[in-house]
Amino acid sequence: MNTLKKLILFCLLISAGTAFAQPAGKVIEEQNIKSDILKRNVKYAIYLPADYETSNRSYPVVYLLHGYGDDHTGWLQFGEVNRYADKAIAEGKIPPMIIVMPDAGSTFYINSYDGKQNYEDFFFKEFMPGVEREYRIKASKKYRAVAGLSMGGFGTLVYSLKHPEVFSAAAALSAAVRSDDDFMAITDTRWAEVYSKVFGPDLKGSERLNTTWKNNSILGLVQSKTTDELKTVRYWIDCGDDDALSKGNSLLHIALAEKKVPHEFRIRDGAHTWTYWRTGITDALEFIGDSFRQK
Repeated sequence: MNTLKKLILFCLLISAGTAFAQPAGKVIEEQNIKSDILKRNVKYAIYLPADYETSNRSYPVVYLLHGYGDDHTGWLQFGEVNRYADKAIAEGKIPPMIIVMPDAGSTFYINSYDGKQNYEDFFFKEFMPGVEREYRIKASKKYRAVAGLSMGGFGTLVYSLKHPEVFSAAAALSAAVRSDDDFMAITDTRWAEVYSKVFGPDLKGSERLNTTWKNNSILGLVQSKTTDELKTVRYWIDCGDDDALSKGNSLLHIALAEKKVPHEFRIRDGAHTWTYWRTGITDALEFIGDSFRQK
């Protein structure tokens, strides 16, 4: 092979490698923020888009909430959200964005019945302002969204319904939405394990429909608001057809439809699994990204 042909082949190989190369964002998995409200440090992880460290621009932000039993690393370790975000940004499906993943333990992202773990107060008064001071984030409703799965889907809906002035979009995957009847029907064993520290111990039947529940019931919050109030946030609701939570998500869809609130509702083939959430996160981020773009 002569020198010219070798040079051409080399250039072709370099071009092919460049074509398949995908800029990778930066992941910082173990960040901490001091909380006076919770009286402890709270961990969080953050994804920064590939051009963050080479640009001077500010970015829109998504607060991505984990499910029960996971922590701030769940969306990275099991959801591979950084890989999906890298790909979607590289393909132009979503604008470059910062993704923030806080550790909420098993708080359901709300203030506990006894005031000992006021996670919602922490999130809005300490966490969000602290993160948005630390990183180059466009700190306004138009460029801010919230998303999450299961317990994090519950938190997503609670936050967007109670604080619509903060978020432009909310994407809930397999959200823990329950009617009053279904909440009362949770087994005592499950209640003691999962719900007692947040909503109150040893509650049975209608006792569970206490002030903490009424303040945070997704279906109740929708019913308490006007159509115009609900329209200020764009909603994405996605739940598997084999997921026990599909009933509650369907009821949410019906409640929003009856109030004539535009929203996206998806029931796909799948269950309450990471396989389902991994296959849905790109679409959810695309929906959010559309909120950040100028129409």
